[in-house]
Amino acid sequence: MFHLTADEKTEVVANCDHLTGLKFSKTLPYVFTEHGAIMAANVLNSIQAVEMCVFIVRAFVKIREVLSSNTILAKKLKELEQKVGNHGEAIKAIILTISLHFISDF
Repeated sequence: MFHLTADEKTEVVANCDHLTGLKFSKTLPYVFTEHGAIMAANVLNSIQAVEMCVFIVRAFVKIREVLSSNTILAKKLKELEQKVGNHGEAIKAIILTISLHFISDF
């Protein structure tokens, strides 16, 4: 369990509609890691705690899946950016050449 930073709190409030009540709170909320949530559920030892434990584990699994797919997507975007970046320089050179030629005609 740990406190969110002010920036993390702002991001959580912006992304989670059900947490808008935290927006104007002066205190930073505590959050659990996946393992901390499982430990808390074990300590509470109730049917609802077990259900929440399963829910949390599934949420963390989904988060890992999204992050890994975003890593692949980020790599592909970086590759595309590099390709376009090289074309961008070539396009700038062509435009500059055309501009200089156009200006010299006047």
